[in-house]
Amino acid sequence: MNILIVILSVLVALEFFFIMYLETFATTSSRTAETFSMSKDDLQNEKVNTLLKNQGIYNGLIGVGILYLLIFTQNYNNSLFAIMLYIILVALYGSFSSGNKSIFFKQGTLAVIVVVLLLVQMILG
Repeated sequence: MNILIVILSVLVALEFFFIMYLETFATTSSRTAETFSMSKDDLQNEKVNTLLKNQGIYNGLIGVGILYLLIFTQNYNNSLFAIMLYIILVALYGSFSSGNKSIFFKQGTLAVIVVVLLLVQMILG
């Protein structure tokens, strides 16, 4: 089960690196506009552009934190649990605040699976 937790956690990190790419490096792209349901004109706005880039760095650092735990720590379960729970809560907030329920499923599903697996692992010892 530990291998599955690691694989899914790496996928969560990659997802957040992709979000960072969209928000920080491809800020005005068609893909970013489609992903965040915004017009390209909205993305051209300097203030929106700056906000997205700032948010992108946060998302990238979540990915870095996950990979750091997996690579450089021996007992990462508790910290990984906390990060995944954070991701789930942020996905819930984004889903409800935007009125777009698909945000939760896009951003939170893998984290939910990791949390469930971590809980099962903790219960089973």
